Amino acid sequence: MGERPFTRADLERLKDWDTPTICNGLEVVAPERRAIGFTVEPMVAADRTLKPIVGLARVGTIRAKEPPRGPVVTRLEWYDYVAAADLPTVVVLQDLDDRPGYGAFWGEVHSAVHKALGAEGCVTNGSFRDLDALAPGFQLLGGRIGPSHAHVHLVDFGRPVNVFGMQAAHDDVIHADYHGAVVIPAEAVRKLPAAIDLVARREEVILDICRSPGFTPARLRDAIQRAGEIH
Repeated sequence: MGERPFTRADLERLKDWDTPTICNGLEVVAPERRAIGFTVEPMVAADRTLKPIVGLARVGTIRAKEPPRGPVVTRLEWYDYVAAADLPTVVVLQDLDDRPGYGAFWGEVHSAVHKALGAEGCVTNGSFRDLDALAPGFQLLGGRIGPSHAHVHLVDFGRPVNVFGMQAAHDDVIHADYHGAVVIPAEAVRKLPAAIDLVARREEVILDICRSPGFTPARLRDAIQRAGEIH
């Protein structure tokens, strides 16, 4: 699978923070990605109570509005692709239909299958269903919820995709929760904990002032000057 600048434990540690906090850290360690690499449309989470999911991207494309017009990728090929990983994965599935989500790829069966294959969840602009029967702990972030799978079928996999503005490629590190998803550059994974701690300490200076009974605009101004740039 090749040498990576992070381990399973490094990925697991990133679950301690929500996705906005990961984005905050990335602004410190990878400022050139401040306006790219994350979803930019509202998404629906299957379960808002689940911890963030973190894993290597397994990318593919689907259609559902019409039957396939030629040879298609078989689901067995796709399953082999998802399973071929030495670390947990996150599926990033782009729906190519002019109305994404017309038919749901995700439901009771596929959530169970992909969880068994080592995936922690999926980020998609498509739809999902079977909310009361999804595999426990398997997170789905999608464009909407829908009742039918229509003619849903795989078109391709392994090539870069774009889901709500987030461009993702095979083996990219994905962090996602009910806020949305972000791609973490491999070289940034181990740098993020320290960067997140720095941002938190800067924010705490301001939060302490705002929550104190002695708050004044003057004290806030002083705290902002001491904290440096925050958002």
